Amino acid sequence: MGGTLRDDAVDRPVERAADDVGDVGLFGPGSVTWRIHADPVMGIGGLRALHLQALHPLAMAGVAQHSDFRADPWGRLLRTVNYVTTVSFGTTSQVERAAARVRGIHRPLNGVEPESGATYRVDDPELLRWVHCCLVDSFLTTYRRAGGPLTGAEADAYVAEQLRAAALVGVDPGCVPANVADLAAYFAAMRPELRATREAKRAAAFVLLPPMPNRWLEPARPLWASVAGTAFALMPRWARRLYGVPAVLPTDLGATAAVRAIRRSLLLMPAHVREAPPVRDARARAAGTEPDSHQRARRRLVDAAG
Repeated sequence: MGGTLRDDAVDRPVERAADDVGDVGLFGPGSVTWRIHADPVMGIGGLRALHLQALHPLAMAGVAQHSDFRADPWGRLLRTVNYVTTVSFGTTSQVERAAARVRGIHRPLNGVEPESGATYRVDDPELLRWVHCCLVDSFLTTYRRAGGPLTGAEADAYVAEQLRAAALVGVDPGCVPANVADLAAYFAAMRPELRATREAKRAAAFVLLPPMPNRWLEPARPLWASVAGTAFALMPRWARRLYGVPAVLPTDLGATAAVRAIRRSLLLMPAHVREAPPVRDARARAAGTEPDSHQRARRRLVDAAG
């Protein structure tokens, strides 16, 4: 979901050019996007988006029939993170290449949703708009409920900035919600089309309890289940009800308290530890200095030559 279909191109690291200094990409340091997407709780926002996206039967069918998320859940998750991070913090050329690859992979994919018999195309603008809106709503909601400082005007600015990301995958920005109120109205209008299919419920259970990457990480399974459960509980009540899960106020309060505690804990870590390398590289380019990745690459070349 959200560019997560089988895509060997997205799987590859996006190349970095030697003359990237000063190129801040699609958004830049003054954007709300940089503030929200660099926050350590955005992984939880991404998991929330996966659960929400799965409630569209055709979007879920596309993932179930064309994705390798069951065979390689952790690799797929990392590739999805790589795409979102590239779009948010990559250079202009990196963003353009990543988006072109995703559009190319989506273009030929189609299928039939098994429960309704409805046909779909993965590059259907309506499905792409749904995926986009789920991502935007999830990142924004998670950040705010985790205690991220944001005014109403800044929240609207974030939704408007994300029109650029929608255009990258082939959605007409004029058809995408441009502020928080429009986003809420979109979800209200979409609710009659949504349901938790068997595949959606299987996917939700899989996200909550996936196979761990190796046996050494098995002790971390309860921690992952707790984080993934928090992401699920951060969805709107109507979405949780579609999954057949009771939606009550104590669950909402507990999810908010949990995500705030997670964010506070992560913010105690040094920035160079909690921030992904592409985020640090983007800050360096914006400051007019050479990104760490360039320096490391040059040192490797010097070492190899020596």
